[in-house]
Amino acid sequence: MGNWLVNHWFSAAVLAAWLGINIFLFTYYFLFFDRDERYFYTRAILGSALAWARASAKCLNFNSMLILLPVCRNLLSFLRGTCSCCRRTLRKQLDHNLTFHKLVAYALALLTAVHTIAHLFNLERYNQSQQATDGSLPAVLSKMHLQGSKWLNPIHSNQTTVEYVAFTTIPGLTGVIITLALILMVTSSTEFIRRNYFELFWYTHHLFLVYFAGLVIHGIAGLVRGQTEQSMAEVHPYHCAEYLTQREQNCTHSCCKDPEFGSIPAESWKWVLAPIILYVFERILRVWRARQKVVVKKVVMHPARVLELQMQKKGFCMEVGQYIFINCPAISPLEWHPFTLTSAPEEDFFSIHIRAAGDWTERLIDTFQSETPRIEVDGPFGTASEDVFQYEVAMLVGAGIGVTPFASILKSIWYKFQQADQTLKTKKIYFYWLCRDTGAFAWFNDLLASLEHKMAESGKADFLTYRLFLTGWDTSIANNVALHFDTATDTVTGLRHKTIFGRPMWNMEFAAVAAAHPRSVVGVFLCGPEALAKSLKKSCHQHSSLDPRKVKFYFNKENF
Repeated sequence: MGNWLVNHWFSAAVLAAWLGINIFLFTYYFLFFDRDERYFYTRAILGSALAWARASAKCLNFNSMLILLPVCRNLLSFLRGTCSCCRRTLRKQLDHNLTFHKLVAYALALLTAVHTIAHLFNLERYNQSQQATDGSLPAVLSKMHLQGSKWLNPIHSNQTTVEYVAFTTIPGLTGVIITLALILMVTSSTEFIRRNYFELFWYTHHLFLVYFAGLVIHGIAGLVRGQTEQSMAEVHPYHCAEYLTQREQNCTHSCCKDPEFGSIPAESWKWVLAPIILYVFERILRVWRARQKVVVKKVVMHPARVLELQMQKKGFCMEVGQYIFINCPAISPLEWHPFTLTSAPEEDFFSIHIRAAGDWTERLIDTFQSETPRIEVDGPFGTASEDVFQYEVAMLVGAGIGVTPFASILKSIWYKFQQADQTLKTKKIYFYWLCRDTGAFAWFNDLLASLEHKMAESGKADFLTYRLFLTGWDTSIANNVALHFDTATDTVTGLRHKTIFGRPMWNMEFAAVAAAHPRSVVGVFLCGPEALAKSLKKSCHQHSSLDPRKVKFYFNKENF
């Protein structure tokens, strides 16, 4: 727990602040609507459901204000650039943007459930009060001002049903639409849907347009009302409420005048206006950049159905480990998919490697095998891997095609050695690559072989230590490896380092790094599945020392 606090205190502070604001807003407005004298008569009909509905509405507005900010990619890249001189703890928070986006979305779902249930109780109580004939305060209030605009109960007829109000009024209809849109967005964002039916996730997620449009106009009609300030001054409920059920026909008391009611002003637009404007500018910038001409200079088909595209675009400027979004109008004019750049900033082109992993990537690879279609590019955008050269020691872990950001990093190191770059802070890199089949190694071998040769020539052969793990193999591969065990190069990759069969034992790997660099700050970078991320996080926590003078491991993960 101590190591967790050392590495994640700022994340915990951000989470605590977000939770604190939500709790404060809910508590403050719950007590406000549960006690404020302007809503005395409203509470007489609705009871505590009024406070539940209004308090959850305020929290919904707050979280709706936040939900768009973590997905403003250009904003995050700008902040990462302006924070480049800040402590890494502050920059690391930008890498949790999607985690925070999901957290806020789950909060929206929970608050929507509370808000909806509270309003269902409200509608039922409105209906019961309208139909009541017992002379009670709710019944009397429900019969007031039925022909004017100063009513309290929105249900004016005994024939009006709860369902009719829910589906014909602006608040009711927009509430139903907002709830359905939110349900579809949340359910289609599950890991299973995103991995196997990305198009469904992609299109359904754009219901956020419907959500925000409905949210802005949801409260315009003002069905939930309170007593007006002028009416309060004339007939205060604390003094006059009893006269409403007991007054005589020719009552002359000052309290005999009927109270008048007005709607609560709609406020949702005030909360979300600024984020919406910011997001609109974000999308305009994306569209403008995507329209810039992209020239595909080279197309390479690697083993294991991996497509390499080398491209050029005017004004394109990248850093190591960044990613871009790719669109192929010939396949789908609306779908954009993220891919990590595998080129180095020192090269005169930028490249990506695309593995066949779904309908869209399959069609893209098939298309490029027969022709060269038009490609649109948006980006580049910053990621955690940009900070790799800020660490004295770096551990790079890639799983399958997840090796792509580290291809960019290792290429950049190759160029830095060529140029004898003296500003390179990193003194040691440990590279781990996990693959299920031997074919996946093929496209990356040339780079590793070049690095081996160049570093040996430069007298820095120990700068890079890489370990390749084959997690899936058959008997023929195992027999071949055993037969050529004593050869100088590996039979699977042809490299100097031998391929290891099985998965890494991370505790041993981290212990070895900690022993070799007892006073260093080690950056651990992963591009791979969540299960592997959990193992690496755990190892980072276990092997980081509480003593600030000793080894510290900082975990970083690529997030799209």
